[in-house]
Amino acid sequence: MLSILVPGGHGQLGRELAARAEVVRAPGSAELDVTNAGAVIEAVKALAESAATDGRKPVVINAAAYNAVDAAETDPAKAFAINADGPRLLAAACATANVPFVHVSTDYVFAGDAARPYETDDPVRPRTAYGATKAAGEDAVLGSGARAWVVRTAWVYGAFGGNFVKTMAKLAAARDTVSVVDDQRGCPTWTGDLADGLLALAARIASGDGPSSRTLHCAGGGETTWFGFAQAVFEELGLDPARVLPCTTEEFPRPAPRPAYSVLSDRAWRDAGLPPMRSWRDALAAAFAQHGEHFRLPPS
Repeated sequence: MLSILVPGGHGQLGRELAARAEVVRAPGSAELDVTNAGAVIEAVKALAESAATDGRKPVVINAAAYNAVDAAETDPAKAFAINADGPRLLAAACATANVPFVHVSTDYVFAGDAARPYETDDPVRPRTAYGATKAAGEDAVLGSGARAWVVRTAWVYGAFGGNFVKTMAKLAAARDTVSVVDDQRGCPTWTGDLADGLLALAARIASGDGPSSRTLHCAGGGETTWFGFAQAVFEELGLDPARVLPCTTEEFPRPAPRPAYSVLSDRAWRDAGLPPMRSWRDALAAAFAQHGEHFRLPPS
């Protein structure tokens, strides 16, 4: 039986973890600032003490992150504080309290110019400030001496918070057609499946059977483009997917360059005996079946 602390508990992944875990404390940033060393130490210490009292196994799953990819280009210090210093402090506190630590990272640590799915041991070459801060966070966690694992994921969406699926629903209600880039490929990942995967990993770690590989990938199965993803969203909304039009990255410039290819291989995840993620398309259908009211706009 687990007792879990989820920093970043008010974000879209944190809220999904809180909804699916049996015994969990999931504080938001106002309650637990991961850049505050004293607060982090106290939170991890309290987790360890309460777990011992209740006869449970403590685990920290870090869902706290600065995910504003474009804003990080002009405010890298804030991104670094949350994405690198925060995980470093959490990992150090976990090492001191002998609590296992799972840290969630991103496909943006890669350059995005591969021709086949990225393996966990492929070279890390971030091209954005956001990616660089997340890569620094990975290094801090894995070099901390804690019993720690890094789990990279990609293209995350869910019932809580803002994300691509909700953006498409809003645009569908406001426009006749929507243009979406068709030259960036990745793995859409539903927070429900991601949370289940992280909890399965946490259970394995707590049982003393943590994977030998300390870096893992957990993302939706298969791959698509943002254009393909958008068409699937329109289908789930009961709308004509032909209303989604393909465009190129050059036609939709952003302050931070987006990776052209960020598909993540789940080889290490499967080799560890962890449950494989279902296809991204099946997951999207399941997300709508379970949380359709969060994705569909009410009639105007």
